[in-house]
Amino acid sequence: MAAHRLKVAILISGRGSNLQALIDQFGPAAASSPIEIVLVLSNRPEAFGLTRAGRAGIATKTVDHKAFPDRASFDAAMDREIRAAGAELVVLAGFLRLLTDGFIAGWHDRLVNIHPALLPAFKGLHTHARALEAGVRFHGCTVHFVRPEMDTGPIVAQAVVPVRPEDDENSLGLRVLAAEHRLFPLALRLIAEGKVTVEGERAIVRDAAFAGGILFNPLGA
Repeated sequence: MAAHRLKVAILISGRGSNLQALIDQFGPAAASSPIEIVLVLSNRPEAFGLTRAGRAGIATKTVDHKAFPDRASFDAAMDREIRAAGAELVVLAGFLRLLTDGFIAGWHDRLVNIHPALLPAFKGLHTHARALEAGVRFHGCTVHFVRPEMDTGPIVAQAVVPVRPEDDENSLGLRVLAAEHRLFPLALRLIAEGKVTVEGERAIVRDAAFAGGILFNPLGA
């Protein structure tokens, strides 16, 4: 009997570069994946990520936020599509809408986001410009479970990149994005393999083993 694969819905709003990293690791063409991507959903019908998913043979849906009178009804429509697809985990991969507390509560500890900074530093927008302005020597990205307060929640994993003297917002952002493309699949794999548990507001990670070449935490063996 085949091992259970975690059924995942991925929410996007744009070009879907992080989505592509997840498709490469967990899409229909991937061998021995612990994850099945059952749905890619966008609030924007023109989002290129929908094309990426369609090319990979993954089901897609559009729930256009402009068609709803308020956030609650929009979130309810998304929730119906996600549950109809059989998803067990919801992943935010460049989804540019704030979610209601009700939606977040309905997916408590089953809703994951990636943020382009080392939380709890630099919550919100323009993280790379703010990191440069602050003069930090390291920057990076964070995968975390979502809570109602923006960019908070138990941290699953982080990746660190150096800030170089010649960096501008674009060059630093590209370095962080490359780290995101590696960190996100690794963090979701840990969740799918049952190596992450949430205790209060902390994510406890066990038996992590990440490849070298970039500083990850958990480091693993």
